[in-house]
Amino acid sequence: MKHPFAQLPRDSRDTLFLLAVIAWVLLPNAAHLPWWCSVLAAGMLAWRGWLAFSLRPLPGRWWLLAALVLTVGATWATHRTLLGRDAGVTLIVVLLALKTLELRARRDAFVVFFLGFFTMLTNFFYSQSLLTAAAMLLGLMGLLTALVNSHMPAGRPSLWQSARLATRMTLLGAPIMVLLFVLFPRMAPLWGTPGDAMSGRSGLSGSMEVGQITSLALDDSIALRVRFEGEPPPQGQLYFRGPVLSTFDGREWQALQPTFRANDRPRADLQVSGPSVRYEMTLEPHRRPWLLTLDATARPPELPGELEARMSEELQWRSSASVNDLLRYRAEAHTAFRHGPQRMMAGLSDYLVLPPGYNPRTLQWALDLQRETGGDPVALIERVLAQLRTGGYTYTLEPDQYGQHTADEFWFDRKAGFCEHMASAFAVLMRAAGIPARIVTGYQGGELNAVDRYWVVRQSDAHAWTEVWLADQGWVRVDPTASVMPGRIGSLQRLLAPRGAVATAVGNVISPTFVQSVRAVWDAVNNAWNQRILNYTQSRQLDLLRALGFEAPSWEDLGYLLLGAMVMASLAGAAWTRWERSRRDPWLRLLDLVRQRLQGEGLQPGAAATPRELARLLASRHDPADNRVQAIQAWLRRFERLRYAPAGARPGADLAALRREWNELSWPS
Repeated sequence: MKHPFAQLPRDSRDTLFLLAVIAWVLLPNAAHLPWWCSVLAAGMLAWRGWLAFSLRPLPGRWWLLAALVLTVGATWATHRTLLGRDAGVTLIVVLLALKTLELRARRDAFVVFFLGFFTMLTNFFYSQSLLTAAAMLLGLMGLLTALVNSHMPAGRPSLWQSARLATRMTLLGAPIMVLLFVLFPRMAPLWGTPGDAMSGRSGLSGSMEVGQITSLALDDSIALRVRFEGEPPPQGQLYFRGPVLSTFDGREWQALQPTFRANDRPRADLQVSGPSVRYEMTLEPHRRPWLLTLDATARPPELPGELEARMSEELQWRSSASVNDLLRYRAEAHTAFRHGPQRMMAGLSDYLVLPPGYNPRTLQWALDLQRETGGDPVALIERVLAQLRTGGYTYTLEPDQYGQHTADEFWFDRKAGFCEHMASAFAVLMRAAGIPARIVTGYQGGELNAVDRYWVVRQSDAHAWTEVWLADQGWVRVDPTASVMPGRIGSLQRLLAPRGAVATAVGNVISPTFVQSVRAVWDAVNNAWNQRILNYTQSRQLDLLRALGFEAPSWEDLGYLLLGAMVMASLAGAAWTRWERSRRDPWLRLLDLVRQRLQGEGLQPGAAATPRELARLLASRHDPADNRVQAIQAWLRRFERLRYAPAGARPGADLAALRREWNELSWPS
């Protein structure tokens, strides 16, 4: 019994294939589209598939016009504009889905192909990962297969043969694609990328709100990769500095805002010592100007292009533009350093400010500690760290929501939290004891990928620690988390998010070592994609020209080189085509196409079979009374008559006419 799909007409099967390809192209965008757009597109594609399967007529134009007006209005209501990236992608998806409902003629199919190719590109507005590229390559092959199929008469060739031809076209065009990738001038993206809310997930933010997150989900995505030149520092010294937070309103820590006393603020005054550590950082896009650097990086990182790096007074490096794309830069750090003023100054009072009415028990405890230690800040700090080590404090991903007095609850009630609770409570206590303190956020640690020797730092490695100011020492790093959970600092020990039943079952079957090995290989492959493809920047193009002998390369040189390479490739292709045609009779090449088609029918024509023998072989497989079989036999007899006619009686026009007729023949199913 035949499958229901096999009983459908060929154009219906081709339509269903095209709809499946379009659904595949639209699927990655579903996470970035308004919910109504995804539902509408899925509904329209399902409706069009049902019409093709049930052989029903397409809806009238008034229905399509009403749907278009409705979706344009919904797009405006959602985005408040019809321009820009998000609104534009929404409209493109809607138009593509609507166009499938009037897929009547070849012209309509070409519009669908054009919209499909454009929609495929829009996926890269949101992600340029290796998985996205692989998915879109599959979508590209599907669209090319459908495009090839649309140029053929109904029923010929089969979908598999169209896919083979599309693959061959792709492989033939691959050298030109590589050439354009290497030499075509790099351009900035046409649209910016959206903001990314990290609330409730590990990662960095421009502020830190304490106690509002009841549980923390470990985000295992990669934040940055580091390759050290030579021996890397111990893992306990891998502190990658990000935003510094110095203003506290009782609930939220933010960066210190400029005031009229800006000139009195303490300078960075960074002084480094000991051997330097050179490293190359590959920073994932985070849509902010922060440059994550190893503490402490004294010299400006070497940024590509026209980007500039500046260091703030709080030792944070920033780029002159937001990091919207993968960014690779080199830098030099010293893990032995000191910074900040050595004597008390007016600007340090900003790091003592506490909001009134918050954490009364912490403030009282600070006064008690001052009396116990005789006002010695070093002794006071050691006393607090000892309390963290021995007082029953725990590091957890689920501390529950804190109330108004976050420091009081941490020190005296809950005694549980993750790094932000500990850093905040410690900084509040230090300020209450008269010791200037601030919070530094960034990443700590990481893991070495044994495959490509890169250190991988993930969002789950995001960390917060404190810096306190001490006379004659300046700012000193104090990490209270290291006292509560020493394994969190200086080793690979990390908290793990609770696993579900499926993950637990899989973990019982598959070796964790095997999973780690697969993960390392996948990270290395992704890193190679990032380094060689996504990070192929303008500066690397100019470096390529220098390697080719250009002393002072410019965009004009790049254009001339690209033009010359294209001309040489075209001439080489033309010469190869002329040589290939001259070495074999074009009539025999056309006859080979007939043999290949018969082989696709399951027949085995001999290499020396004449056109007349091929006609008899075809009749042995199909009904001789079929009009399509008779048309193919007539074409073979005409081919034989012209092929063996005297040389002067078979001009090239006859061969060209035979080729056209061959392409228009319809084969029996």
